[in-house]
Amino acid sequence: MQTRLADAYRDTPEGRIAESVLRACVHCGFCNATCPTHRVLGDELDGPRGRIYLMKQVFEGAQPTRATQLHLDRCIGCRHCESTCPSGVEYGKLWDVGQQVVDSQVERPWPERTKRWLMRKALPSPFFGPALKLGQAVRGWLPAPLRELVPDRPPLAPPQAPTAERQAMHTRQVVMLKGCVQRALRPHIDLATRRVLDAIGVRTTPAPGSGCCGALQAHLGDAEGARARMRQNIDAWWPWIEGQGSARGVRAEALIVNATGCGSMIKDYGHWLADDPAYAEKARRVSAWARDLGDWLADQGPALRRRQRGRRPVLPGGAGALADLPPLPTRGSVAWHPPCSLTHAQKQSGRVESLLQEMGYEVRLASADPTQCCGAGGAYSVLQGELSRTLRADKLQKLEAADAAVIVSANIGCITHLQAGTSTPVKHWIELVDEALSPGD
Repeated sequence: MQTRLADAYRDTPEGRIAESVLRACVHCGFCNATCPTHRVLGDELDGPRGRIYLMKQVFEGAQPTRATQLHLDRCIGCRHCESTCPSGVEYGKLWDVGQQVVDSQVERPWPERTKRWLMRKALPSPFFGPALKLGQAVRGWLPAPLRELVPDRPPLAPPQAPTAERQAMHTRQVVMLKGCVQRALRPHIDLATRRVLDAIGVRTTPAPGSGCCGALQAHLGDAEGARARMRQNIDAWWPWIEGQGSARGVRAEALIVNATGCGSMIKDYGHWLADDPAYAEKARRVSAWARDLGDWLADQGPALRRRQRGRRPVLPGGAGALADLPPLPTRGSVAWHPPCSLTHAQKQSGRVESLLQEMGYEVRLASADPTQCCGAGGAYSVLQGELSRTLRADKLQKLEAADAAVIVSANIGCITHLQAGTSTPVKHWIELVDEALSPGD
């Protein structure tokens, strides 16, 4: 696509990104066919092609309006369009800078500004957990719109964490993302992750000083706040990359991320900090060092085999691969919802499904379009509630048609959003692996 940037954007970081992406787009419109908001609203300007055209106008000098802002706001950021695009257009990068430019010129109504400010302050705060518990205690008395935003308490007590003594025995080591919202909403997920890694002889540690990945600030239009979070995390993780994070001086193998939305953000640190001379190279190294939990665990075949043999007889002559072992007893069926942040942002598919099958679960997919977005989108489910609920209802209809005992996913936003719309249990897949590896199971 031919474009001529306005002088205000030429030779700026935002302008360089915009020009690169716009020149790759041929305006074919294939992206609209898989865009969730275009499918629901049917408006050209609520699909990727229309939004690209709006952003092109802004970067060429047109004054953005409140309507421009609304069309960009209604994008969920799923990046399904990137998977569909035959030209390799990196829509997500254009959308990030496009929103920043539009928001700098179009003031939001005060109720929106207030809502976004409260979310930026509250969700990463250490007080979010206690506030959530209070909300859960009075959940039954809350109005329906608020009640949906407060998830039920987990039905069971969290599993026991690995002891410090046991962890100290392991020679292998990884750093776990400390995160923010997931720790309060579903503490089971981090504990299950630690237990599974402990079972295969890997010590996990949260790096002191690390926290929210920055995705929340980015979703809420606070680009500089997001970059500040990134720099803080890089500083906290850097000793573990350099082998100085523990008394042993052992370099951590990877930063393990068990929330795919956070993982996709960390994978983009190199992009977000590319123009920061003090952090650009470190950000690139952190992005390469970070691994999605499913992707990393799928590479641990020998360790998983040893753990399985600890629970089951060793075959005569040994077993060369997981496939050589007798199949585990079938544990039941699960309906797998692959988060957009895994499939489209991180370009990964198939690894979690294979892990669950190796553990004895029958994995089923949604009855149609299994990679369709569920409508969570980080802060989107709060900021665009009606659209988000419409997308969720459609996704749940297809997932429940799989007639599985439990729905599993890999992102805290998807899990809590889906659970709010169904009585079918919705879990993180690592919780099922933990159950399969638990002693006495």
